[in-house]
Amino acid sequence: MPLSFDIEPRTLHFKFPAGTSRGVYRERKIWLIHLRDTSNPAFCGTGECAPLFDLSCDFSPEYEAQLRTECEAFANTGILDFTRLQSLPSIRFGLETALLAAQAHAKGSKLLFNTAFSRGEMGLPINGLVWMGNFDIMNRRLGDKLAQKFRCIKIKIGAIDFASELELLKRVRTSNDENLTLRVDANGAFSEKEAIKKLQQISDFQIHSIEQPIRAGQWNAMARLCRESPVPIALDEELIGIHTTAQKTALLDTIQPAYLVLKPTLHGGFSGCEEWIKLAEARHIGWWITSALESNIGLSAIAQWTAYLLEKRERHSDIRSPQNGRTAQAKHEYPAQGLGTGQLFTDNIPMPHLQMRGDELWYEP
Repeated sequence: MPLSFDIEPRTLHFKFPAGTSRGVYRERKIWLIHLRDTSNPAFCGTGECAPLFDLSCDFSPEYEAQLRTECEAFANTGILDFTRLQSLPSIRFGLETALLAAQAHAKGSKLLFNTAFSRGEMGLPINGLVWMGNFDIMNRRLGDKLAQKFRCIKIKIGAIDFASELELLKRVRTSNDENLTLRVDANGAFSEKEAIKKLQQISDFQIHSIEQPIRAGQWNAMARLCRESPVPIALDEELIGIHTTAQKTALLDTIQPAYLVLKPTLHGGFSGCEEWIKLAEARHIGWWITSALESNIGLSAIAQWTAYLLEKRERHSDIRSPQNGRTAQAKHEYPAQGLGTGQLFTDNIPMPHLQMRGDELWYEP
């Protein structure tokens, strides 16, 4: 199969300064891969490579040259060499998506995965994300999410004073919605010394989980927090740069978290994340999928893949919840996914297939 490709760099601009405890994003660079079979015009598809400059393990000033090298290797062989791409998760994700899109297009379809979601028959519940800002801005954003009736809200913490962040959590719990699930994401903002005290304070607000309370790379400290914390801990940044099965096994067995937050762009593409899931479920560790500020191209692919995973999970109903040990069977027992809404950028790539309905992301084929 004679393959060819084009690489299209783009810069996307945020509608607002997107703050995390690591800093503020105002724009982000992505690269689109347009894959083709020169002997079959129907075989064509686009994938997205979107490493985050201060977070992804494979971002570098020479990223585009590296991307071109890997695209050429794939075009020459027609084979995705997952071992070769192991330490290049964003490129792995982009090539996987481009290949799936081309294979679907060659069959006259736009569906990367044939699921009820991709057929437009059901939506994916997602969490409403409250980005960082000053207290007034975060309070207003939280009010918007409450008004929109999100069943799960995630608040980024660690950038303003902790007392103000506690006030935001208190507001959620005085909103008279006892069924609302509340998550927080510290992005590694807590110091090891202060972490357990802060975790005890936020536990007063019935927190579902906290993502990455301390910075990544402190396995023993994180393991201790997972044992002692009154709030279940989810790993996110901790998974970046962990590529081999042996490394993943060692991390999970050492830290023993309650949850994993998986992002294909950061954590090994679809195939790498599926290995994380297999290892996690064998240890009764929960998981959900999150996008990583991709454009609509990447978001659409991640959403379709997420729906595929959930349908697959339903067929294997012996997966148990890490919190209560019960067998998870019904859709509502699955946690809300952390997928984006496609509304972050002023110049996002048009994707009319993606729509928000209430707190659910829908795909209209």
